[in-house]
Amino acid sequence: MGGGWMKNRVGIGSMHDFRCRRRGLMVGAAVAALIGAAPRAGADEAAAIAPIQQLVNGLLAVMKAGMGTPFPQRFEMLRPIIERTFDLTAILQESVGALWGSLLADQQAMLADAFRRYTIATYVNGFDNYNGQQFVISPTTRAVDNEQVVQTRIIAKGGESHELDYVMREGGSGWRAVDVLADGSISRVAVQRSDFRRLLARGGAQALVDSLRTKSMDLSDGQA
Repeated sequence: MGGGWMKNRVGIGSMHDFRCRRRGLMVGAAVAALIGAAPRAGADEAAAIAPIQQLVNGLLAVMKAGMGTPFPQRFEMLRPIIERTFDLTAILQESVGALWGSLLADQQAMLADAFRRYTIATYVNGFDNYNGQQFVISPTTRAVDNEQVVQTRIIAKGGESHELDYVMREGGSGWRAVDVLADGSISRVAVQRSDFRRLLARGGAQALVDSLRTKSMDLSDGQA
């Protein structure tokens, strides 16, 4: 009785109309959701790209300053940009791993300072001259879970290019980089993780601090 009763009460034609209206409402809702999501996605892309544009501008300025400008001066040119672009605390914690929580507060502070100086020195050393290089930032990002990957290419004057992708994560201070992928796949965090944990296992926090300080001095010819 149920099926026949429903057909009799609603009518076959009316049931068809009802289903069409329901499909129309579902399609309309889906389209509305997509339209509503598009501005948010576009805003996320723009917000994630902005720090990398600032980083690129800073790197170009340091490169054009060149090695004729003292290392400490170039270091200070780039320092605030690196600190704004990267979530250095998150990168350090990810590199240290579970041992981070067992370190004393003063050990964490020493490590954070040594890692900050090492990271800045690495960029100052790696971008120390300008010879017509160009930076190209992709206008779109690649979403990976809650993170956005910003793709950049460094193109040499002769046409050779290298890809650097920045993994951006949104936090209380906005979008900041939490990893760098060389050639689109080689994670800087993963590379340094094994080195950091080996040093920690061998000599604790002080061994890692000493290593980072030594590397900073080597990168800066003893000036950082």
